[in-house]
Amino acid sequence: MKPHVKEVLIGLLIGLAANMAGTYLYIFFFSKLSLESTLKSALEEGFMGSLIALGAILNLIAFFLLLKKNQIYRARGVVLATVLAALLILISKFF
Repeated sequence: MKPHVKEVLIGLLIGLAANMAGTYLYIFFFSKLSLESTLKSALEEGFMGSLIALGAILNLIAFFLLLKKNQIYRARGVVLATVLAALLILISKFF
């Protein structure tokens, strides 16, 4: 595997982890329900896309930190994770 492909995959994993962490932190601080109850409610009531979008805010921080450290390929992976989150939101809104 080429070195830059490995760096993009690492960035993708960082972006996915940041998105999940952001979603969890939003639920932890702003939801009165437990994690499981909030996720079940989000699926039933159709606001799962909003939770994913709010979780993606941490991707912004990860992206700029990686750019500041001059890790361009990892930053590209974070952008790829954000695009995947956007596609997931799009799918959840229409299906």
